[in-house]
Amino acid sequence: MSSPADLADLWAAFPPEPAVEPGEPLWDEPVPLSARRELPLFPAHTLPGWLSDMVAAVAEETQTPVDLAGCLALAALSTAAGGRAVVSVRGRWREPVNLYTAVALPPGNRKSAVFGLMTDPLLAAERALVETSGPARAEAETTAKLAKAAADKAAAKAANAEPGLRDTLTAEAISLAQAAEGIKVPCKPQLVADDVTPESLSTLLAEQDGRISVLSPEGGIFDIIAGRYSGAPNMEVFLKGHAGDMLRVNRQVRDAQYVERPAITMGLAVQPEVLEAIGQIKGAEGRGLLARFLYALPESLVGRRNLTPDLIPEEVADTYTRRLGSLAMHLADWTDPAVLTLSPEADEVLLAYQHVTESRLDKGGSLAGIVKWASKRDGAVARIAGLLHLATHDGAITRPIDAATMAAATELGDYFTAHALQVFDAIAADPAQEAAHQVHAHLTDARLNGGFTKRDLFRQLARGDFPTMADLDPALALLEDHGWIRRQPLPPRAGRGRPPSPRYDAHPRLTHR
Repeated sequence: MSSPADLADLWAAFPPEPAVEPGEPLWDEPVPLSARRELPLFPAHTLPGWLSDMVAAVAEETQTPVDLAGCLALAALSTAAGGRAVVSVRGRWREPVNLYTAVALPPGNRKSAVFGLMTDPLLAAERALVETSGPARAEAETTAKLAKAAADKAAAKAANAEPGLRDTLTAEAISLAQAAEGIKVPCKPQLVADDVTPESLSTLLAEQDGRISVLSPEGGIFDIIAGRYSGAPNMEVFLKGHAGDMLRVNRQVRDAQYVERPAITMGLAVQPEVLEAIGQIKGAEGRGLLARFLYALPESLVGRRNLTPDLIPEEVADTYTRRLGSLAMHLADWTDPAVLTLSPEADEVLLAYQHVTESRLDKGGSLAGIVKWASKRDGAVARIAGLLHLATHDGAITRPIDAATMAAATELGDYFTAHALQVFDAIAADPAQEAAHQVHAHLTDARLNGGFTKRDLFRQLARGDFPTMADLDPALALLEDHGWIRRQPLPPRAGRGRPPSPRYDAHPRLTHR
C-alpha cells in the first residue's frame, strides 16, 4: 500500500492543467514550434595553453561569447599554416590545414574589437615578412631590369648585324631574353585580405605562392560571391581554394595564372540573417560552398555583460603574439608543404570518429539531413588536428600527431557539427519561424492573462527585430496556426476613427507558467 508521501510524489508528477475561466472557450493542445537546439559552447580547453588563455582573456575583456575568439583562433592558425602543411591521414588521403569558419552574431557584439585582438599578430608578421624580404626583392628587381636591358641591347645588335654575324648574335639575344624572362621578382608578402573579388583572389594566390587568407568582421565577401560586381555567382576559386584543387585562370587582358595547390583561409563574423541569405546564392548548396564552412551560432551576451571585466594579462597577449607570429614566420618559406603524419593511436581515434560519422549519414541518421557538410566532417577534424599539432609543438614537423591532439580535434568536430545542424535548419526553415520564436518567448515572459493587442505587442518588441507592425504578421499567423494564440472578433466600429488594433488571447500554457 502506498504511503501518503508516495502519493504526494505521484501527484506532483502530474501537475493540474491551467485553470480556465468560466465562459472562456476551451483551448486545444498547441502544436510546438520547431525545436531550437541546445548548442554547445566553444571548447576552448581543446586548444594549446597559450591559445586557450588568449581566447578566454579576449572573451572576458570584450564580454563576447568565447566562440568568437575561439573560431578566430583557428582561423589565425590556418592563416599562419595554410598552404604550408598537409596532414597525411591514410594511404593517399591528405588534408590541407586551411579552414573556412563563420561565426554569426547580431550587431553590437564587438566583433571588430575581437578581430583586432586575434589578428593583429598576423598583420605584424606580414609587415616583418615584407621588411625581411625587401633586400631580396630589390636585388631581383635590379637583376631583372639589367637582364632585360642586356637582352634588348643584344636584340638590337643582332637586328643591325651583317648577314654573316646575324645568326650568332640572334642566338645570343634569344639566350639573354630567355634568361631575363626566367628571373622572377617576388611580390610583397601578404597573409590577409578582406574586401576582395574572386578575380583578385586568384591573382593573390598566384602571387603569394598559392595561399591567402580572407578575414573580416563582416559578411561582405558573400555578397561578392553572389555576384555584387559580376552580376552572377562566382565561387570557383573558393571551392578550389578549400579543396586544394589545381587552379588555372586564363583571361584576355593578362597572362594565364596557375596555382597547383591553392589554399584559402576564411575567418568571418556575420549577422545571423546572412547565413540564411547565403543559402539562397545560386549553386552555393549544390556545388558544396556551404558544406565547406565550420559554423558557430553563439548566444549574444548583450544586456548581460560585465561592465568592469578583467583585462587581458600582458603576459597572455605577449605570448600569443610571439607564438602566432613565430609560426607564421617559420612556415612562410615552406612553399613545398610539410607533411604531418598520424601516430597509430591518433589514426585509431580518427577511424573511430569516421565510423560514427558514417553510421549517422545513412537514411534516418542524425546527419542525413546535412550529408554534404557531414561528408567533409572527418576531413575537417584532420585539418584541425594538424593545426593544433603545429600550435602545440616547436618541432611539430618532425613528429607525428598524437592521440590526445586528435581527440581534441574530434571534440571541436562535435561542436561544429551541432552548430551546422542548427544553421542548415535555419536555412531550410520558414522565415517566420524565428520571429514566431521571439514573440512566443516574449509572451511567455510577459504572462499576459488579459490578452494583448497587436499594437501593444509591437511597442514592447525591439524595433531591430520588428521595424514595422506589418513585420509581426507572419509570426502572429504562425503562432495562431499552431494554436498558441487566438484572435478575438473585432468589436463593431463607431464612427470614422482609426480601427481598433486586432486583439489576441494567449494559450494558458503561455500565461500560467
